[in-house]
Amino acid sequence: MLLSSTRVTTRILIIATPSHSSHSVRDVEADTFIRAYSQHLKRSGKIEVPTWVDIVKTGAYKEQAPYDPDWFYIRAAALARHIYLRKSVGVGALRKLHGGPKNRGFMPAKHAPASGSVQRKALQGLEGIGVLEKDPKGGRRISQDGMRDLDRIAMACLESQREEEDEEESEEEDEDEE
Repeated sequence: MLLSSTRVTTRILIIATPSHSSHSVRDVEADTFIRAYSQHLKRSGKIEVPTWVDIVKTGAYKEQAPYDPDWFYIRAAALARHIYLRKSVGVGALRKLHGGPKNRGFMPAKHAPASGSVQRKALQGLEGIGVLEKDPKGGRRISQDGMRDLDRIAMACLESQREEEDEEESEEEDEDEE
C-alpha cells in the first residue's frame, strides 16, 4: 500500500516540474497577461474594432454597456488566452464562459450566455492578424505565430514582474541598513 502511494507522489512530482526553461502564458497570472496583451493589441492597431462597440451590451442579461472604452481589446486578449490554454474552442463555449447571471425578478437567477456577436467579432479580429486560425474539426485554435506572440508577451510580463520584485528587495535592504 505504501509503495503505490509513493509511485503516485513520484508521478505527480515529475509531471509538476517543468521540462523546459522557456516560459509561456501558463506561467503568468491571467489579469496581468490580459492587461498587457490588450495594451499590445491597442498599440498595434491591427484589430478592427466594430463601430457599435461603444453602445452594445455584452449580453442580454446585462443592463448597461461596459464602462471601459477599451473593453473590446480586453475581451479579445481574454479570448486569445483562453484559446491558448485549450486546444480548440468555438463561439458557443465562449458564450458560456463570458456569460453571467440573468436577473429574473423574484425568481432565482440563472446563467445566461454572453453575446455571440461580440465573441465572433473578437475572434475574427484575432484571426485577421494571424493569432488564431480555424480548426478543421470546428471552432478556432491558436496559430504558431499567435503562440509565439503570446509567449513573447508572457515573457515581457514575467521580466517586468521580476524587475518589480528586485526593486522591492533593494528598497527593503536599504531600509534594513538604516
